[in-house]
Amino acid sequence: MIFQGFDPLFIILPVVIFLLIFLACFLLAGIKVILEYERLIIFRLGKYKRTIGPGVVYILPILEKSKKVDLRIVTADIPRQEVITRDNIPVLANTVVYFKVERPSDAIIKIENFAYAVRQYTQAALRDVVGNMELDGVLTERDKIAADIREIVDQETNEWGIDIKSIKIQEIELPAEMKRAMAKQAEAEREKRAAIIASEGELASAKNLAEAANMMASQPGALQLRTLQTIRDISQDPSEKIVIFMPSDIGNILKKFT
Repeated sequence: MIFQGFDPLFIILPVVIFLLIFLACFLLAGIKVILEYERLIIFRLGKYKRTIGPGVVYILPILEKSKKVDLRIVTADIPRQEVITRDNIPVLANTVVYFKVERPSDAIIKIENFAYAVRQYTQAALRDVVGNMELDGVLTERDKIAADIREIVDQETNEWGIDIKSIKIQEIELPAEMKRAMAKQAEAEREKRAAIIASEGELASAKNLAEAANMMASQPGALQLRTLQTIRDISQDPSEKIVIFMPSDIGNILKKFT
């Protein structure tokens, strides 16, 4: 039975409007805004399709999935770890690695978590490099250690589309007993240097005195003037004293009476 005056548009029109709104929302869901320092990796039905960005981009909803990658330099702090040197001295090393994604597609496809992988590989390289050096070299050649670690890590991570910009050794801490031993060694070295400097000063003073004595011996008048100067210096002291002045040729005078 059909009701007289019934218009089918009352049912069809709301359905059409609903479908149009749903379709519009579905299509608008594919619009993405990518920042200048970001890239979007697009997978269509599970396969890599393209890398897009920055700006306003569009991906097909449902059919395409995306992964966002940051292209800025990342600062990764490597946790402090104990490393054994070649001469079997344990040290604690704290490192920082700076890296950047150069090829976003490789960083997503070829490695599960590239940031975690870089940190782990840097730790392994640190142990290898420091383990082949003695303690003195570890303490004095931080820049060389950092350069060697960077070369090792950069060579490995290049396949992942990662560029290692720099690696810095922030701190190398020694065990407490090693610090005390090095402090004693430094103190002994300072005492040794002080003794050497004092002996060199005494040697120079003795040489100067010998030269002065030779000069005075060749000039009898100079020796007498030096004697008079010494007597004058002594006389300025207010303490009681007795000064007996003997002529320089007293020996010759005494020989005349013998």
